Amino acid sequence: MKQIAVIGAGSWGSAIARLLGAKGFEVRLWARDASLVAAINETHRNPRYLADAELPLTLTAVNDLSLALDDAQAVVFATPSSVVRDMAHTIASGALLAQDTPLVMLSKGIEHSTGKTLLEVLADELGAQERLAVLSGPNHAEEVSRDILSGTLIAAYDERVAFFFQDLFTTSRFRVYTSTDVVGVQLCGASKNVIAIAAGIAAGLGLGDNTAAVLMTRGLAEISRLVEAAGGSPQTCMGLAGMGDLIATCASVHSRNRSFGAALSEGKTLEEYEKSTHMVVEGALACRTIPQLAKKLGVEMPISSCVYDVVWEGRPLGDMITELMERPAKPEFY
Repeated sequence: MKQIAVIGAGSWGSAIARLLGAKGFEVRLWARDASLVAAINETHRNPRYLADAELPLTLTAVNDLSLALDDAQAVVFATPSSVVRDMAHTIASGALLAQDTPLVMLSKGIEHSTGKTLLEVLADELGAQERLAVLSGPNHAEEVSRDILSGTLIAAYDERVAFFFQDLFTTSRFRVYTSTDVVGVQLCGASKNVIAIAAGIAAGLGLGDNTAAVLMTRGLAEISRLVEAAGGSPQTCMGLAGMGDLIATCASVHSRNRSFGAALSEGKTLEEYEKSTHMVVEGALACRTIPQLAKKLGVEMPISSCVYDVVWEGRPLGDMITELMERPAKPEFY
């Protein structure tokens, strides 16, 4: 029996911990909040996230990081992207993890201060880049926790690591594909959250399906240009980590980025939304870092730039729509 550490007991971390525990693996689910840990162990449910999902008896919650990682044969990172470096630094400084332990990243984002992907952040702090992987795809935690048919993608620097995690996560209801395009997969995962905020704004304003379709297709064009400029494969953007995740995030009632966009259309702020939902809006962080990276690489991302202006600069929604619609006409592919 493999012992697996899942770092982060939010909705996605809990859903994946449940999936792994149901396969018979011994799972230690780390959470910072001791009261949450106690509640999970007592009730076998996470009362804060996915409260209806029963957690298997093979899963134990802990708030001691060294206990979570002790003898772990694999580590799943599911913390908010903003704390990945601090968490990895804590693990490294305490020598809590062996250099050859495979580690997979579930979080999606780009580090604001450096413009680095989250796997690059882990490599900075923990070394041994070859043992790192990322999982990304159209995977809402609410549906994965209910065993609804889903597919996902594992990308790794080393194919053997990708195959290891493919085998680890695959079930009859959760199909896993592999890739070596770690750059493309990570940029797709971060960028689509920004487009989902725009889709949520449009839905909140009652702009209809035509508008949503334009935002998704032109958003995918933006993402493809960024991926290619960063050294990834544009083909990745047509797969599960790109188009698949974009569709799910822009259209689903489960999408916090979409619902945050709708909240913006009602005049709510990021702080108000996160306080009411107890969730981090990764797209709000990404719309600071993605346009920054695009500027560095010389890539046009007009939708993402407008979302940044609305979220962080308080720009009126009407101005954003006007700017996008009055841009000079261009060929569809450029």
